[in-house]
Amino acid sequence: METVLTIDIRNTRTRIGLACDDTLISQWAVPTNPADTADSAAACVLAFFDALERGLAPLEPNAPATIELAEAAPLADGAIISSVFPTLTTVWIEAARRLTGTRPLTVGPGLKTGLKMNFADPTAVGADRVAEMVAAKTTYGSPALVIDLGTSTTFELLDKEGAFRGGIIAPGMNLGAAALARGAAQLPAVEVRAPKTLLGRTTAEAMQAGIVMGEVARIDGLIDMIWAEAGYTTPLVLIGQGAEAIAALMTHQATVDQTLALRGLLELYRANRR
Repeated sequence: METVLTIDIRNTRTRIGLACDDTLISQWAVPTNPADTADSAAACVLAFFDALERGLAPLEPNAPATIELAEAAPLADGAIISSVFPTLTTVWIEAARRLTGTRPLTVGPGLKTGLKMNFADPTAVGADRVAEMVAAKTTYGSPALVIDLGTSTTFELLDKEGAFRGGIIAPGMNLGAAALARGAAQLPAVEVRAPKTLLGRTTAEAMQAGIVMGEVARIDGLIDMIWAEAGYTTPLVLIGQGAEAIAALMTHQATVDQTLALRGLLELYRANRR
């Protein structure tokens, strides 16, 4: 049985996945901490393994009934990392090296992706977006439109030939909510969640309507604009924080797939394993 650690480092959250025999069996999310060291990063993975042992980490639907975990390093046969946080990349590389006994693969220049990148500077495309598109192409075919809700809201269009045609990057909901509270003296910080009604009867409700329903309207509107420019419609794949709630409010039907990036990393590992 081959085991692989998949690590996706984002601005807000870091997701750690464990795959056995080419199947993602579980994932674990921790806050991204700019002050992390290789020691603390390794501790996050050890906590994930401990949770798996105790039955506290959620298992994916296709996970095997029994999972045999190593009791000492190496905890896995290999690892692959995608990171949008450059100062943490080397930290997690060292942590993964300690845990697996081998240098992990990292998504970036030199890694085979199988994706044609119709982008002015392909190296500028975030590693997380590359992993998402790799898995989207395999799972949903081409064309496909991936929408990722995080610190930023991103759109990635795979064209009919399976190439990355281009995308959109916009501020995410939490970033917008924080900026609104910080920039307006009389507006409070609010929980980012859907209001009961569109027209709020309190300041907090009005802000929630603007933040959440405004995001829904923006996503729905941009989907139509992207389809109009491309000249065809696509399957829609939604991932990220609050994706389930946003998908339920959209006028377009979208599939929520929270393991997309980690599955993409697993595919990249298989294609580039040493």
